[in-house]
Amino acid sequence: MNKTIMSAVAGALLVLGAGGAGAAAPADWSKVAAKNITLFHPGVSPLEWITKGTEHGGARGLKKGETCAECHSEETADMGKKMASGQKIEPSPIAGKASSIPVKVQAAHDGDTLYLRFTWKQPKSSGAAKMDDKNPVKIAFMLESGGKVELADQSGCWASCHADSRTMPNAADTKKKYVKGGSLAEGRFYDLVQWRSGEKKGFDGHVADTRVVEGGKALVSADGKLDGDSWSVVFARKFTGGDGDVKLEAGKAYNFGFAIHDDNAAGRFHQVSLGYKLGIDTAADLTAMKF
Repeated sequence: MNKTIMSAVAGALLVLGAGGAGAAAPADWSKVAAKNITLFHPGVSPLEWITKGTEHGGARGLKKGETCAECHSEETADMGKKMASGQKIEPSPIAGKASSIPVKVQAAHDGDTLYLRFTWKQPKSSGAAKMDDKNPVKIAFMLESGGKVELADQSGCWASCHADSRTMPNAADTKKKYVKGGSLAEGRFYDLVQWRSGEKKGFDGHVADTRVVEGGKALVSADGKLDGDSWSVVFARKFTGGDGDVKLEAGKAYNFGFAIHDDNAAGRFHQVSLGYKLGIDTAADLTAMKF
């Protein structure tokens, strides 16, 4: 009997370690409400650019408390075309790069674990040189709680994107994403979760004074698959974790944004969302209801 129990435990640990079935996601995602969000290539539009009134007309709105999504949510595809083509704020356009990616996003929870599902059609490859040899696709989302990160309530993850970060023009290759005044101890950080297609695994990190892709304790599993020409990636994340993990609670909403690095891209050559709100059992742009 003891051997049987030990074998069962060992088998369960192997499954968990593979990131495959560590949590029970909704059995039928078709019953979970979906929000369609179009990601777009942002070009060279760091935080310093969006807050500079002489270059970005929306800077005035930001100062008044408006959000990026309020102004741009219906025009992200058009914005992506201008930037991916080099027509606007993209000094190094990649011929054939997908300028935007429509994504269906779904969220649910079981009272202890949040489940996020992202589905999208694989864009045509540009044929450009691979920036990330290991991973044809990466997808990441970020959460922020309480608006302690300046402008996170309005700009989504843009507060972690700066003109001196690597892959930006004339920036040092060693400079990672960061938050101005970022501090885990003081709660000024983004919770960062990522899945990589080539490595077939998830990463649980954060962005404070620098970006760290590991060390979080909340991620249970991250699984993705390509079915024909359609991707589906599901994350399972505990409500509570450790340092760098935003604590989730029913009845509250959190700043939320996500990005896809398609076509073996790296750095700023990704497609990104504007900033939205993720609610747990409460009305928001995207709401995770208990199932």
